[in-house]
Amino acid sequence: MGLFDQILTALNDPNTVGNTDQIGGILNTAQQLGNQLGIAPETSQMVMSMVGSSVRSSLQEKQTEIGNDGVQNLVNQFAGITSNPQAVEMLFSSTQQQQLIQTVSQHTGVSAQTIQSVLPMVVPLVLNLLKTGTNQQQSASASNSVLNSFLDADGDGDVDIADAMRLGGQYFKG
Repeated sequence: MGLFDQILTALNDPNTVGNTDQIGGILNTAQQLGNQLGIAPETSQMVMSMVGSSVRSSLQEKQTEIGNDGVQNLVNQFAGITSNPQAVEMLFSSTQQQQLIQTVSQHTGVSAQTIQSVLPMVVPLVLNLLKTGTNQQQSASASNSVLNSFLDADGDGDVDIADAMRLGGQYFKG
């Protein structure tokens, strides 16, 4: 099941925290961010996809260090729709941040300075999307299907933040 399907399942599950207002806020914030910076929607999606892939890699590393509950706690703490530089610092070392900025800039044509300025917005958005599958009881044994799907990605292309957001935008408009 793809990430978007997991998100839809979570939205329809009364035991999870995800709701349509949360998704709407994420989608609106992502769109506004691109508009404010004058970035074409396709380019914004590419930025989200690349940052999302890096977030996945970082969370997978964190998972081996602090376990599933620790990663869920990080998602809960840093997910949002407002700028949060601490979310970036929590996931990426200074060197990793610079590598990510340069890679995204080179692949998208967006200046490194602009990428650096949007990271504190994009990372919490990605985490907020992952938070949709969080169980409302927050018990240690509760599983977040969206986060698990994201972290268990095997590289087959099924899990992509930009695709999930694009599909979400189409789903909630229609």
